[in-house]
Amino acid sequence: MIPYLGPLDPFPPVASAREDMGGLVAIGGNLAPDRILTAYRGGIFPWGTVDGLPLWYSPDPRMVLFPEEFRLTRSLAKTVRSGKFTVRFDSDFRGVIARCAATPRPGQNGTWITNAMHDAYVRLHELGWAHSVETYAAGELVGGLYGLAIGRMFYGESMFAHRTDASKVAFAHLVRYLVANQFGMIDCQMYTDHLASLGGREIPRADFIERLTTLIASGSPRSTWTTDPLAPLR
Repeated sequence: MIPYLGPLDPFPPVASAREDMGGLVAIGGNLAPDRILTAYRGGIFPWGTVDGLPLWYSPDPRMVLFPEEFRLTRSLAKTVRSGKFTVRFDSDFRGVIARCAATPRPGQNGTWITNAMHDAYVRLHELGWAHSVETYAAGELVGGLYGLAIGRMFYGESMFAHRTDASKVAFAHLVRYLVANQFGMIDCQMYTDHLASLGGREIPRADFIERLTTLIASGSPRSTWTTDPLAPLR
């Protein structure tokens, strides 16, 4: 039986997650900032809704990417150096999440980024927890990603690309920022070939939670991220 959460009910232990349902932990509660942050701190994330109620997941194994293991291929490095894209941080969070919601995905019917989910993450951005990395071509937003930062832990949520390599370029700049600021791990949630090609890999959930517990205990959220103090990515 999957627990249904009331507004004040705590999350159940992640060990109770239904692995036959992708790591589903609970249904319900709300998408208030404190609820979402508590979830992330405990290795849980919201993904979609049923009858308007959020679904909370903690899969085992967990897909992650350690910043030092990021694969900057020759072709991607060439694209980064070409100057065909301009990259900014936290310049258009709403634009990124809207395009992530609207971009079709193979094997998916619709999007898990509902209006309620959209509003929740925009609020987290306004509070300084959620961040975006945007890729522009001739001034047009053509790729990007968004996620949350807690301490020295980054939780990736979604990305989109309307030009070849646009999201990969955004990801490369994200990794550069995370390395420069001593972040230790990127939560990628679930396996995809795309993330694996960038250096992501699966680790046991227990290992993931042990690592994130240490990482979230250091550092503090930044109100706005910027590329300004970073050396050029080569």
